[in-house]
Amino acid sequence: MNPSTSIKRRSFLVLLFLTLLWSGLVARLWWIQLGSPHHFSAHGVDLIKNAVQQRRQSIVLHTGRGDILDRHGHPLTGAEQKALLLFPLAKANVDEDKLQKVASIIHEPVSMLERTLQEAKEPVMLRDPDKKLISLTDEQADAVNRLQIPGLLALPVTERYRPDGVAKHVVGYVSQNPDYVKSVYEEEWKAGKLGLDTMVGAAGLERSFERFLQGVEPSTLSYYVDGHGAPLRGLDVRYSKQEQTLYPLSLVTTLDADIQERVEQIADESHLQSGSIVVLDAKTGDVVAMVSRPLFDQTKVDVTRGDWQNHALKQIPPGSVFKTVVAAAALGEGVVSPTDRFECTGEYGKYGFSCWKKDGHGSLTMEEAFAESCNIAFAEIAKRVGGEKIEEYAKKLGVSSQVGHVTPQLFKLTDFHQFAGEDKGVVFAENSSRTDEGILIQTAIGQRDVRMTPLQAANLMVTLLNNGKPRSVRIVDQITYKNGLSFTHFPLQELQVDGIDAVTAYKLKRMMRKVVTDGTGMALADETWTVAGKSGTAQVGSASDEQMAHHWFVGYTPVEEPRYAIAVVVENQPANRLHQATSVFGRVVEALAAQSTKPALSLAGNSPE
Repeated sequence: MNPSTSIKRRSFLVLLFLTLLWSGLVARLWWIQLGSPHHFSAHGVDLIKNAVQQRRQSIVLHTGRGDILDRHGHPLTGAEQKALLLFPLAKANVDEDKLQKVASIIHEPVSMLERTLQEAKEPVMLRDPDKKLISLTDEQADAVNRLQIPGLLALPVTERYRPDGVAKHVVGYVSQNPDYVKSVYEEEWKAGKLGLDTMVGAAGLERSFERFLQGVEPSTLSYYVDGHGAPLRGLDVRYSKQEQTLYPLSLVTTLDADIQERVEQIADESHLQSGSIVVLDAKTGDVVAMVSRPLFDQTKVDVTRGDWQNHALKQIPPGSVFKTVVAAAALGEGVVSPTDRFECTGEYGKYGFSCWKKDGHGSLTMEEAFAESCNIAFAEIAKRVGGEKIEEYAKKLGVSSQVGHVTPQLFKLTDFHQFAGEDKGVVFAENSSRTDEGILIQTAIGQRDVRMTPLQAANLMVTLLNNGKPRSVRIVDQITYKNGLSFTHFPLQELQVDGIDAVTAYKLKRMMRKVVTDGTGMALADETWTVAGKSGTAQVGSASDEQMAHHWFVGYTPVEEPRYAIAVVVENQPANRLHQATSVFGRVVEALAAQSTKPALSLAGNSPE
């Protein structure tokens, strides 16, 4: 081959390579711009949407998700109000004179407006120093809008999560979770109904009712700007508003917002750092109030901290509250009667097991042992009953299962649970012996492997008040259309467990009343409403740790005509501290008594189905 031919061949190959490279680049650009602009790459990036967003400043006025309401229709996920909206582009359009006029109209310092504008990197709503939205009257909003200042105007907005909102752990929160969208909502994602950046329920009702709360497109206000941040002529402002008459759907919960707010105040005034308070309707088992601490910010959730978890649904050692289950087994099986006597010297004699009363209670009946929460007497009772029967009665009473309302078939959903993240209870660990004496006597006082949720404990009270038949606990009564008509209703139902006989339930109620009149709950003897219940102190941590305890009190009120079943848990208290749950329980009872002039709380008079 001569040199000329070799050069020509190399030139041809180079040209062919460049041609193929250019063709590949053209094909790639075609695919990006026309072939798959909405689902580019394995991550499903929407290139068109992102390109538009680069020249758009937007603020969401309503998320489009369905509302969550209390039993009276009071919104738990925000209410519509007029607010002042400030866009970064307003910095170039607002002189000092205009800003002063706006400040005068809304009766706020001009310095607040100047600082908000100066710090704004994206559209914001005007808030006070506590981050609470500043609400405007219709007249104020109209006056601001008449000034016609680009990037500064007043419109109705609905904040889903307000800083002063209640029932935050019940409501839960939403977040972006691409993996969750692809796994749980694959069909909707592939159909383009959901994007990987769509906010979906991550906890609470937001999660369990996600498929029903998914709404229409959000209402937004957008400014389209040029490279310098100035409004584009003819395309400067766009206002998209929901026009649906039936959607989004709303949840009508069983909560009473007034009672919920008051119980939350009690929790905070009592310095409840970690724990929960549950108030159930004594007749229906519906949740009237549910408080969890520590508190969390629904708009800025750090998942690793765990403060978003609802402590009312989490299992923890119940301490002597579990003696109610042991007593139920002993009475139900007829192995012990309330008048049988036991001897307590303060020490069991082995396993390092002792009574909380160092010198012992002396001779006392089972009824007195329950009232005084005697560990030694209940160790003897547990030995007579046996571990298997204790476990059996825990199951009968709903203590070792989830108690939240479950719908077997709800549209396309099977076994639909109203409570997201509800724990089951535990009596014995999987491989623990039911006959080992050391394990059995620790189990008798609600220690070792025993775990119970505050919701289960409160529902245990409802079970006894319902003659031993356990209820299934509702937190949502119905789902409604936007116009208020019912989409679906959740009827009352009994828990699918055996329950106990009415005579045993009656004896336990009488014993719980004695706890308050003559036992560990005597601090509650003078409440406005009469109280019956059971205290508990569960030691936590190993012997090498500082001794801490969970303080419990569960019960019902008023005794003559019970209206509420209540569980209070104050977690991680120093071992030598006075019983905190009892005092908090008393304050809750007083608050409920103060609400007693309001209409009856039951949502429906329907019977279990």
